[in-house]
Amino acid sequence: MSKTKFLNIDNLSLQNVIDEDAELIPLMTPEDEEEMQKEEIPEILPILPLRNTVLFPGVVIPITAGRAQSIKLIKEANNGNKTIGVVAQKNEATENPGKDDIYMVGTVARILKVLKMPDGNTMVVLQGKKRFEIENLTQEKPYLKAKVKELAEKIPRKKEKEFIAIIDSVKDISLRIIKENPNIPTEASFAIKNIQSDSFLVNFVSSNLNLDTAAKQELLNINSLKKRALATLKMMNKELQRLELSNDIQSKVREDMDQQQREYYLHQQMKTIQEELGGVSHDEEIEEMRAVAKTKKWSKEVAETFDKEIGRLQRMNPQVAEYSVQRNYLDLLLELPWNEYSKDLFDLKRAQKILDRDHYGLDDVKERIIEHLAVLKLKGDMKSPIICLYGPPGVGKTSLGKSVAESLGRKYVRMSLGGLRDEAEIRGHRKTYIGALPGRIIQSIKKSGTSNPVFVLDEIDKIASSHSGDPSSAMLEVLDPEQNTDFYDNYLEIGYDLSKVMFIATANSLSTIPWALRDRMEIINVSSYTIEEKIEIAKRHLLPKILKEHGLTSKHIKIGKVQLEKIATGYTRESGVRGLEKKLAKIVRYAAKSIAMEEEYNIKISNQDIEKILGPSHLERDKYENNEIAGVVTGLAWTSVGGDILFIESIISKGKGALSITGNLGKVMKESATIALEYIKANCEDFGIKYEALMCHNIHIHVPEGATPKDGPSAGITMLTSLVSSFTQRKVKAKLAMTGEITLRGKVLPVGGIKEKILAAKRANIKEIIVCSENKKDIEDINEKYLKGLTFHYVKEMKEVIDIALLKQKVKNAKKID
Repeated sequence: MSKTKFLNIDNLSLQNVIDEDAELIPLMTPEDEEEMQKEEIPEILPILPLRNTVLFPGVVIPITAGRAQSIKLIKEANNGNKTIGVVAQKNEATENPGKDDIYMVGTVARILKVLKMPDGNTMVVLQGKKRFEIENLTQEKPYLKAKVKELAEKIPRKKEKEFIAIIDSVKDISLRIIKENPNIPTEASFAIKNIQSDSFLVNFVSSNLNLDTAAKQELLNINSLKKRALATLKMMNKELQRLELSNDIQSKVREDMDQQQREYYLHQQMKTIQEELGGVSHDEEIEEMRAVAKTKKWSKEVAETFDKEIGRLQRMNPQVAEYSVQRNYLDLLLELPWNEYSKDLFDLKRAQKILDRDHYGLDDVKERIIEHLAVLKLKGDMKSPIICLYGPPGVGKTSLGKSVAESLGRKYVRMSLGGLRDEAEIRGHRKTYIGALPGRIIQSIKKSGTSNPVFVLDEIDKIASSHSGDPSSAMLEVLDPEQNTDFYDNYLEIGYDLSKVMFIATANSLSTIPWALRDRMEIINVSSYTIEEKIEIAKRHLLPKILKEHGLTSKHIKIGKVQLEKIATGYTRESGVRGLEKKLAKIVRYAAKSIAMEEEYNIKISNQDIEKILGPSHLERDKYENNEIAGVVTGLAWTSVGGDILFIESIISKGKGALSITGNLGKVMKESATIALEYIKANCEDFGIKYEALMCHNIHIHVPEGATPKDGPSAGITMLTSLVSSFTQRKVKAKLAMTGEITLRGKVLPVGGIKEKILAAKRANIKEIIVCSENKKDIEDINEKYLKGLTFHYVKEMKEVIDIALLKQKVKNAKKID
């Protein structure tokens, strides 16, 4: 190889990709290329994997070796024939590459120079010779060795016009890239012009193109020099277009900056003209903000933050985009009611009167509010309670917040959390974002104008989580009395005291509220309304409100208690009164239409009028049925719209003791049926049932209304009673209902929803109810007027249930069970 021509390596690169310490590299001449083609490569080569680098034949590159196996390979090769095989790694992160981690096509390289660096790494200068392909690895430790075969280079014929045109284009575009790219020294164009070897030119340019390792490897894999030159030319065209576009953008940016300078001077002139005409300048606005700040009752920390931020605003050019962001932030600081509180009204009798006026019932909630007022009156300062009202829809949970605010003399704020799935809705966005806003907590406080409003968090059980964060976790800080004294909003970036805010959360179900959030709130159950309560609510609140909304008075229409009861029981099935309100509104609209059309109508609404307006009653399914059929037992259930009765039916037929369960039942309810059957099998003699009868009959349990999903353990004693009745053919006691969970030992366990279940039993004309003895305390909490006419049997074991529920008398046409 000729060593007469040497240039500095920076002059040979189309990019500054080679370290300046690499000193000099030789240019390859056609004679050198012929000599290199005659050289034979060894059959076995040590393989050096390179990160982010592809070595092409003829090209000289410096590399830094840091891996122990690479240093050992270079050291041994440098002491030997100085020939190694260089391949590129597929993934630069692979520390110890194997056969699957490297490309199979590489370049035979000669070690030109080895330098020991101060940091312990080894710098080596390599020159590519020929391409090869790995056939198989012969060694993996301490470094890779492989059996290789040479890849022949397909050289075009001399004076082939198409190839000559491609080479000319490569040179031309290379010079244009050097001209367009400010990072490449102009001296590099001399190197391009002085390269005489066509193959070296193609390989040199391919090596220095701004491509990733995979793209360069694709170029190296091409056996035909002409095809490689054409592929390289395509890549160079893309690079040139990118550079030209980048330079155009830079030029436009400079022009925009010049335009901004011009606009700045014009705005300064406008500012002076406005001041002469008596307008408000930016400096005057800032002084007005400082004046407002002096009237605020904020802490030293907030005052220091305001002074710092307004100083930054004063130094800003009013025309830059950040100016409006900073101005909005300062406006928020000034508008928030820092340490401004409304005065609580401590007239407890007035507060009780307001609560009773607006809501009928809800005694537990009212009592808690009055207790808080009493303590506040005596102590003078107290952290506000965080209450969670949970219960079925339509019972007045949300509207209660307004009455509480009025009774306390506080501002009222409501925030709906239903469907909320972004944490930033609670905590806000950082003000660096475009269109950033504070969270809805801070926005609501600003809107209320005081730091101690009554804050209703509606539908807290319907918060959702997503990729944007978990809002329920953000609510933990809001609803923790130990943390909300210094609530941090991302936009505000200063702690805000929420400890004086009275938070009232509402929910339909506690099961979907995270336990950590539930633990921070005082849970108050707002149970379903009884029929009597619904009638009173309709008479006192709903009807007057609807008449007012429709432009009528009590002179135009009168609805008695009997008719209200008929509407509530025959046309609505709900825990609250929303459906009842809709039915009453329909009746009032009928009266309004009659008045408007000058038609005659009955001012005093009768039962016949109700059926005429609303149609026939269609909700009579919770009426008690007779006890003439064995195996049909009345159970009590809790639903989202209050209590209900359900019928457990069982039937037996000849078979092998199989159990079938139907009626759209959940897993827990099916388990209750299995427990009941197994308990009967284990204690069949106590119930007068032959074991053989259990084993030679199939049992089918069904709960009617299959379209309605049902689940829960409270039907356990009902199912067991039904099965015993079916096998003994004994009558079930008339007008009897029951609820309770059972165990395999025959114990009866307590269940929930007792009040709703008892009200459902009363509606269905039930006279006797069997419940667990531990539920006695729940019944004692219920108003006595709702228990009138009911007899309760408190039991501990299943045998007591059977003794009470089943008569000695058998049903008519009783089957003979063998």
